[in-house]
Amino acid sequence: MRTERKLTRLDRVFARLDREPERPAHIDVPRMSRHRVVLFASTLAFYVAIVWAIVITSWLVRFDWQVMFFRPYQQWPEIHAFLDYYVVLGQRGPTAVMIAAWLGWRSWRQHTLRPLLVLGASLLLLNITVGAAKLSMGRLGPHYATSVGSNEMWLGGDIFPSGHTANAVVTWGILAYLASTPRARRWLSAVSAVVSLGVGLTTVYLGTHWLSDVVLGWAAGLLILLALPWCEPLIARAETGIFDLRDAWRNRRRGTAPAPAAPVGAPAALSPLGSPAGDEEPVVREPVAASRPSRPQGYLAPGPHLARSERTPVTPIGSRRPPQSDRVTRGTTSARPLTGG
Repeated sequence: MRTERKLTRLDRVFARLDREPERPAHIDVPRMSRHRVVLFASTLAFYVAIVWAIVITSWLVRFDWQVMFFRPYQQWPEIHAFLDYYVVLGQRGPTAVMIAAWLGWRSWRQHTLRPLLVLGASLLLLNITVGAAKLSMGRLGPHYATSVGSNEMWLGGDIFPSGHTANAVVTWGILAYLASTPRARRWLSAVSAVVSLGVGLTTVYLGTHWLSDVVLGWAAGLLILLALPWCEPLIARAETGIFDLRDAWRNRRRGTAPAPAAPVGAPAALSPLGSPAGDEEPVVREPVAASRPSRPQGYLAPGPHLARSERTPVTPIGSRRPPQSDRVTRGTTSARPLTGG
């Protein structure tokens, strides 16, 4: 008796993903349009301008020191406790877990891994670009400043640009990037802008970042969101590759292998007409050689059927029997008259 194999939890998850093999039609993938390219170039120019203004110790550095001496956390101490919790919305670990949970649910509903892969690609870009900028410029934060009025660059710090601010822009901006409708995209863009703006200003309030760190963090996060359409072809190939590996793993686990292809030139197996496929074993007919001549249909002479002993063999030189005029064939009467004696 054949029993059905009990499905594991992983099999049920993949079965959910397989319910709809194609991506829903209402999900549109953003493309790198001319408008987006202009925004990307403008944001990149702004990024470079901020870095240059800090390097040359311009008015922006003096403004950073003025804000630091103002000490906002001492001006409004009543909101300090709330902002200690609010700044968590910009920390990498908690925000990545929250957004990944939401996008994982969307992946299950939409039968595609694209939301999770987009999140992974954006966080990877964030770690590479912002991390490289932090380590290469090495700016010290307000709590570790060594000289009043200096830009505190290349002193072994890791504060410029602000990682909290860039992370808030990217993680909350991903929700707007993956929105299914233009209206949802507008609303989520506004929400992510407010959250990232609040996180950046909170770090300035707490004294952990210069104001220019926050401005550069906003620009760094926006650059990643604007560059994501360039990663979409790679994301699509990664999704296809993951599902191919999943199918191969499932086939190997079940012990099944793909059916081998029929050799070229082999005769096709045809089932008899009127019978369902698989009920009878198909009969394979041998191909008839084209050079084999067909036999001519034999000629049957009219007349009674004769026994082998009564047939007269015919050869090219005639009959081998001598003529016998007195031979009487069975079943016939003699032609000579009977005489009594």
